Amino acid sequence: MHYESFGAGRPIVFLPGWGGAGSEGRDVHEPVFEERPGWRRIYVDPPGTGQSPAVPSITDQDGMLSAIADLVDQLVGDEPFALAGTSAGGLHARGIVKRDPARVLGLLLRVPGIVVDRAQRTLPTEQYLVKSPAYQEAWTDKQRRYYDPAEAQADLEFLGRIQGDVATYSLREDPSARFEGPTLIVTGRQDTMTGYADAWPILDDYPRATYAVLDQEGHDLPVQRIGLYRALVSDWLARIEQRIEHPDA
Repeated sequence: MHYESFGAGRPIVFLPGWGGAGSEGRDVHEPVFEERPGWRRIYVDPPGTGQSPAVPSITDQDGMLSAIADLVDQLVGDEPFALAGTSAGGLHARGIVKRDPARVLGLLLRVPGIVVDRAQRTLPTEQYLVKSPAYQEAWTDKQRRYYDPAEAQADLEFLGRIQGDVATYSLREDPSARFEGPTLIVTGRQDTMTGYADAWPILDDYPRATYAVLDQEGHDLPVQRIGLYRALVSDWLARIEQRIEHPDA
């Protein structure tokens, strides 16, 4: 499985959305670490995405999660680590936390996929969509630089077989688990893919969570509010560092 690693220190693993590659997460998050050393950043291409080939033996979300969890174990060993998951990567991150919450330093969920069945999701209606020329221009540029290349690289047949059925796209075990480490949940007010409302009910699982709904942002967050998003991530990292230094804080 392909990954990129930068820096040295405490590991932090970034998991992309379904079909996405690690490059988008890398370019969004790396500037945060210019003023925050001491972290080893690992950006993963899950099976069938980016530069990672499909694995025919993986036929469902549990298989995908196991492959990602095995890679994390190989890369970090027995070290505690932080996790950041985007969209479906949020589902994978929550699944890893449930397996062994004591190993996880902190959790970041960006536009997380909470309700797997699209027909059951609570989504904003068309009237809330951002239609300003500035947003559309920024979104088109991001689509061209990241999402179009990721789609061209992805094994869409392999991914589609898993995603095409709620039974195989869901985890067999609910990933809900109490996690008391510093947590950040960031959603988009105009996200018509996973929405923002479905992430609110999981908040009680995370007593140390900051929950943010960013206006003028959709599922591709951040597009316009990049500075705000990075400030939230920086605050999350600071809370992790504080908890490491002062466990009772």
